[in-house]
Amino acid sequence: MVPLAAALTPQPASAQSTAVLAVSHKSPFNCGKTFNANNWSPGHNPSGSLDWQNYGSDAINGETVRATASGTAYFSDTGSTSYGKWVEVRHSDGSRTRYAHLATMVRSAGGSMSVSQGTAIGTVGSTGGSTAPHLHYEQRTSGGGMDTSPTVDGVTVSLGQKKAVKSTNGCGGGGSDYTPEEICGSGYAVIDSAALTGGRAYLLYNSGSGSNCVTTVKTNGGTASAMSAFLEPQGASRTTDSGSFAYYAGPVKRTAPGQCVKWGGSIGSSTYTSPFEHCD
Repeated sequence: MVPLAAALTPQPASAQSTAVLAVSHKSPFNCGKTFNANNWSPGHNPSGSLDWQNYGSDAINGETVRATASGTAYFSDTGSTSYGKWVEVRHSDGSRTRYAHLATMVRSAGGSMSVSQGTAIGTVGSTGGSTAPHLHYEQRTSGGGMDTSPTVDGVTVSLGQKKAVKSTNGCGGGGSDYTPEEICGSGYAVIDSAALTGGRAYLLYNSGSGSNCVTTVKTNGGTASAMSAFLEPQGASRTTDSGSFAYYAGPVKRTAPGQCVKWGGSIGSSTYTSPFEHCD
C-alpha cells in the first residue's frame, strides 16, 4: 500500500517529539490478532504515525478497534476528508492516541466516554482521505507532539520500519467490552445485577445525585442483536431503551432517591424483570 502522504490534515500540535510516553500501550486489536504496523518514512502525514495493515492472509478491514490504554475517548467525523471517522483517547498522563479512517464508532461524532485498555471504540474502515482499508494510529505527547517511534505491546516501530505485532490487548481478562460503570458514567456504582444468556443486566446508583442507571451488557460484543434495558420508579412510568445493539442497551437513568424501582433487560429471548426493590 502506498503511504498516505496527503491523506491526513493533522490537528494543530506542538513540535514533534520522540519522547517516550509514560502510559503503556497494547495493540489496538483483539487478543491474538497480528497485523503489520507501518511507520512510513518519508512522507507519511503526520510523520511517526502508524498505518496498521493486513498481515499475511489476515485482512484488517472490519476488525474491532480497541483503546490501547485507558482514558477518555472523544469521537469525531470529518466526512470525506482527512481522518474521516476518528477517535482521540486522552490518557492519565496527558498524552493521547488517535485512531482514524474508522468504518464505525461506538459513539456518534461529538460524543465521549470513559474507556479502559481494551474497550472497543470502533471498527477498521477507509473513511476520510484513505485509499484502502487500514487503521491510522498516532501516539502524541501531553504537549500534542508526535511520538515518532511509538511502542505497542512492547514492540517499538521507528521511522521507516514495518513490524508485525501480535496483540495481547484483553488477553486473559475475558469478560465484556464495557463495564457498567463506563456506560453509566462517573459517580455510579453497581448495586445489583442479573445474569442473562450472553450477558448481564445491571442496576447502578449515584448516591450524590440520587439517580439510578440500568444497562444490559453483552459478555462478548461485536454483533448487533436485539437487546433492551428498562427502569421504572414505583408510581411512575417505565423508561426503556431497546433495539439492535452490538455491545449494550441503555444507559437508562431516572432520579428516584428513597424510592423503590423495578428494573431489568433482555438479550434476545433471555429476559429479567425485578420486583420493586432497593427502596432505601
